[in-house]
Amino acid sequence: MTLEEIKAAVDAGQAVHWANTGYRVHRDRLGQYLITYVPNGSCIGLTDRSGQRLNGDEAEFFIAESEEGDEKSQDSHLRPDGQGRGSAFGGGVAQPLGRQR
Repeated sequence: MTLEEIKAAVDAGQAVHWANTGYRVHRDRLGQYLITYVPNGSCIGLTDRSGQRLNGDEAEFFIAESEEGDEKSQDSHLRPDGQGRGSAFGGGVAQPLGRQR
């Protein structure tokens, strides 16, 4: 995907990822496009400081299939006892926080 395609997809609300679904492209409140590693929240800019060169190869960016409307996918978020799980940004499963130091 080109830089323009990535930005357009993010602005349209599509789930854009880089390399794998652990990396989510999004736009923050300041209008900056970022790549966030969902499991730990670490992020970098979508581009270098010039705003022209992607921080990653164009071929590695992709739009994930939407889970909306797919009952089987939605059911996969349920535990065997039928209780739902929390989810983190980007659809990952929320994990309890350990003791913080």
